[in-house]
Amino acid sequence: MHTSRQKRIRDYGVRIGKLETGPLNSITDIEGITVGHVTLSKGAMQTGVTSIQPHQGNIFKEKLIASSHVINGFGKTMGTIQITELGTLESPILLTNTLSIGTAADALIDYMLEQNPEIGRTTGTVNPVVCECNDMFLNDIRARFVTKDHVRQALEHTSVKVEEGAVGAGTGMLCYSLKGGIGTASRIMKMNHGTYTMGVLVLTNFGILSDLTINGRAVGEELKEAILESREERDKGSVIIIAGTDLPVSERQLNRIIKRSITGLSRTGSIITTGSGEVVIGFSTATKIPHDQTSQCMSVPMIHEEEIDLAFRAIGEATEEAVLNSLITAGHVMGRDGNERPALKDLLDIHNIKL
Repeated sequence: MHTSRQKRIRDYGVRIGKLETGPLNSITDIEGITVGHVTLSKGAMQTGVTSIQPHQGNIFKEKLIASSHVINGFGKTMGTIQITELGTLESPILLTNTLSIGTAADALIDYMLEQNPEIGRTTGTVNPVVCECNDMFLNDIRARFVTKDHVRQALEHTSVKVEEGAVGAGTGMLCYSLKGGIGTASRIMKMNHGTYTMGVLVLTNFGILSDLTINGRAVGEELKEAILESREERDKGSVIIIAGTDLPVSERQLNRIIKRSITGLSRTGSIITTGSGEVVIGFSTATKIPHDQTSQCMSVPMIHEEEIDLAFRAIGEATEEAVLNSLITAGHVMGRDGNERPALKDLLDIHNIKL
């Protein structure tokens, strides 16, 4: 949770971008969004589940405008085909490790069937959305520790207070050769017709130390020299970016917006390597799309195209800060076969590097 024990990147004096943050500087600054974690951390078991509830109603019956974008497709995310085709989101979003997506999807389907007895009877089926990254360095991924009960707990126990770092799906993830995991941030967008929020939650598992950049500064190179790190690094990880907003947009506009998340990734040092899967899913809570057909035409408000640059800036800044929060809040973890990854905050202290 955002408690005194978790210092975030702003607590180190780092200010990313130009826009104001929301009150929590979190994806949960958008009304209705909540996040839940189940963390499994013991020995070779370093994994978990994270859930994002897009609103507090029945999302199958009240769908949200949504879009997905694949920056680099080395991944196994489930549910994006239908999001791309229909432009709506009809389930919570789950994050977990690569070999647990089947278990997570099965549990999410159970959850949706219980809430909607008409699914598979008087209406169609449901599109479960499950995203993944590979945590095999720290976690014994072949053991498939995540169970349906763990997924159910993550779905049923969510909050606006989001714990970051080595928690939930982020428990065994690496970022820039350090400990990564879950991070979140938000930005306020002030327009003539209202004030809106862009929130981002990331699952970080990408990058090599020498590329790490914090607010334009090559901190990774400084750390690499300080710890006399000479081994060859390879980026085989991934990142999942979940963007939520209350900005009234069409699916086409939302797709344009989420594509700009890459600017935030790049500012932290990512070059989007061949082995790193980058997937973005975005949704807007501004309009609810009824599952059942109505007798009237639907009206979907959207911003003017001339206003969209502000949203482009917001998602870039929020993505950048969310990645840095995932790094700075994560603690040192030792996992499978004694594999370990240091924490950025510990290295900064040990080598007296100020941000």
